[in-house]
Amino acid sequence: MTKKSGRAMRDPGCGMFIARRASRLAPLVLIAALAGGLGACRQDMQDQPKYKNLRGSAFFDDHRSARPVVEDTVARGFLYADRRFLTGKEDGKPVATLPVPLTKELLERGRGRYGIYCTPCHGLTGNGLGIVVQRGFRRPPSFDIDRLREAPVGYFYDVVSHGFGAMPDYAAQIPPADRWAIAAYLRALQLSQRTTVADVPASARPALEAAGAPDKAAPFPVDTDDWKHAADEAKTDPSEHPEH
Repeated sequence: MTKKSGRAMRDPGCGMFIARRASRLAPLVLIAALAGGLGACRQDMQDQPKYKNLRGSAFFDDHRSARPVVEDTVARGFLYADRRFLTGKEDGKPVATLPVPLTKELLERGRGRYGIYCTPCHGLTGNGLGIVVQRGFRRPPSFDIDRLREAPVGYFYDVVSHGFGAMPDYAAQIPPADRWAIAAYLRALQLSQRTTVADVPASARPALEAAGAPDKAAPFPVDTDDWKHAADEAKTDPSEHPEH
């Protein structure tokens, strides 16, 4: 035993100082030990403890890591108990009436969704002369033909849901409520193409006949080959750009 240590054994005050200092160092030692333990258990991101898509599993009897959902499970916010609303059909046939209330808000919603998803092909009035058709895409039929005027409203919902001919389905982009809004707006478009002044309420007719009323819109251009004209104009004589 050294002289200093012997003094510490004989001096109670010195012993208390050493004890207090050791008690202060104990938490630091514990933290350092925990940090070392966590570092030893580190797991790289590329080796995550989870199942990847379609990867098998030896734990389950069917060897599938993806487990089937519990019976009657419903995704939150997607409980479609009304089959007419979800499919647009009843007894295998398109419904003839809307399964939702016909309101101004519904038509406004349908007008907005129609403008986003439908006008590129079908045009603003539903005549089938959308901007992509004018650039060479296959022209869809006008909504004003007899066949589509007589089609039940559920038919339009079904076409939006599953597609038809060259038209793809829009089930992923447009939820069922918005599909019904579009179908309702299509009916309004069809009605707008064959209305007369007699169909306008008497209280609103003076506004149509007033001197400041807007003129009738000019006919929509029907030249679907205008993109070809632009391409022809862009062509130049090869002699104007000789190779070097």
